Amino acid sequence: MKRLYLLSAALLLLSVSFAANDIVVKPPLKASEVLLPIGNSGKTISLLDLSRISVKDLQAYTGKKMKFAERLTFKLAQRQLQNSINSDGTVNSERLAKMLSKGSDVTSGFHVGGFLLGLFLWLIGVLIAYLINDDLKPARVKWAWIGAAISTVIWLIFAVI
Repeated sequence: MKRLYLLSAALLLLSVSFAANDIVVKPPLKASEVLLPIGNSGKTISLLDLSRISVKDLQAYTGKKMKFAERLTFKLAQRQLQNSINSDGTVNSERLAKMLSKGSDVTSGFHVGGFLLGLFLWLIGVLIAYLINDDLKPARVKWAWIGAAISTVIWLIFAVI
């Protein structure tokens, strides 16, 4: 009888573990289609162009003179970027492709201000997080709710004790 239960449990476990999934194959990311903002003027440049541009052209494009250390850092980063781009213009670095495909997903990181608003001001802090409009609003609201939840748990623990 024990063997029958063990066999049933094993078959149930195996049947659940072989669920069907759709395999999604993403097309390779083209470096010429990825645009990055340069400077404060709102100008953009493609990743492929950034890997090939000279320091003087970049300085003219941004309107800012680079110091020696900045030029050296740019050339090193540019060399790494060139190694991450295939000859056909696709990005071959999984890390770079993952970072670029995330785009502007600002909800993934920790937002200290939102967390502290929720933690110390509870629902008023969450309301303040909703009222502030900028690029980091989704992260601020998310962490304000998390801070408010933690504050609630702390107050409930103190109320019980």
